[in-house]
Amino acid sequence: MKHPSHIKVGISIGDMNGVGIELILKTFEDARVLEFCTPIVFASNKTISFQKKHFNSPTSFNGIDKISQAIEGKLNVLNCWKETPNTEFGKPTVESGKFALLSFKAAVEALKSEEIDVLITAPINKQNIQTDEFKFPGHTDYLAKELQGESLMFMVSDSLRIGLLTDHVPVKDVSRHITEKRITQKVNSIHDSLIRDFRIGRPKIAMLGINPHSGDNGVIGEEDDKVMKPTIEKLFSQGKMVFGPYSADSFFATEAYTKFDAVVAAYHDQGLIPFKTLSFGQGVNFTAGLNRVRTSPDHGTAYDIAGKGIADHSSFQKALYEAIAIYRNRNEYEQLSQKPLKKLSHKI
Repeated sequence: MKHPSHIKVGISIGDMNGVGIELILKTFEDARVLEFCTPIVFASNKTISFQKKHFNSPTSFNGIDKISQAIEGKLNVLNCWKETPNTEFGKPTVESGKFALLSFKAAVEALKSEEIDVLITAPINKQNIQTDEFKFPGHTDYLAKELQGESLMFMVSDSLRIGLLTDHVPVKDVSRHITEKRITQKVNSIHDSLIRDFRIGRPKIAMLGINPHSGDNGVIGEEDDKVMKPTIEKLFSQGKMVFGPYSADSFFATEAYTKFDAVVAAYHDQGLIPFKTLSFGQGVNFTAGLNRVRTSPDHGTAYDIAGKGIADHSSFQKALYEAIAIYRNRNEYEQLSQKPLKKLSHKI
């Protein structure tokens, strides 16, 4: 396993008209953060310099033209373009979408080729990043295509972990996406991630019902009785500690979530509303189930405060620490799995 300071952290800048670069600069103002990793920002010297000057940031950086030139103990900026893009804080433009995509794709390629160990993605705008070569509702779906494994949107904080059965799916289409196959695949991904990435020996997982009151025995929809319950019972019979479905409207208010290692929500807002209410600013979006580690802050581009110098970098910093911790946990788990302790032989 690599020494912590040798872990190369790739960072995509997101939409430069949002708060992404501000978060990066603020995170690395504290030089002690550099003791944990070697950060590499996929952008350009000019792009970072412009915002460094705008925010009067004391953060220094080292410009490089290839990743092998990265220096430990420094914030490194990999020059991915020669142009000088026009920054318009608070406005999603075609240009800011173009460079957000350039940064993200370059970082993903480096992740795939193992030139970086983990990836932190600053927030993008899901509309202006769309092109003929990028037709995805977000980072997660693109990563699922480019990397190995089955991706899972896993929101994590110190007190709560929420996985989603469906993520960027219209509410009207949610129920038809929730099948025995999908439930099984997502629960297995969460179960494996809790063991590999968070080092939890025997995870306990709670499932939230699809309908209000989990369908009230078929009075408010049949999906919970016909799909959710039988699948949960099947998973439990296979040795996984999976329970539910629980009525989502009271599950968090009664703090029932504290009794579980993870909660599985049926759809995006069912999981994200309680997560952001309980953990906003301290939460992390982790793409579990893939062969590489990627995290991001739990918020968007924040155009309303972009350029004002008031963005809170707590979630971005948490995403950085979480990625490093997951990477180390995963490495340790894989090493232990590949090299089981030899039985001691005793002479009689």
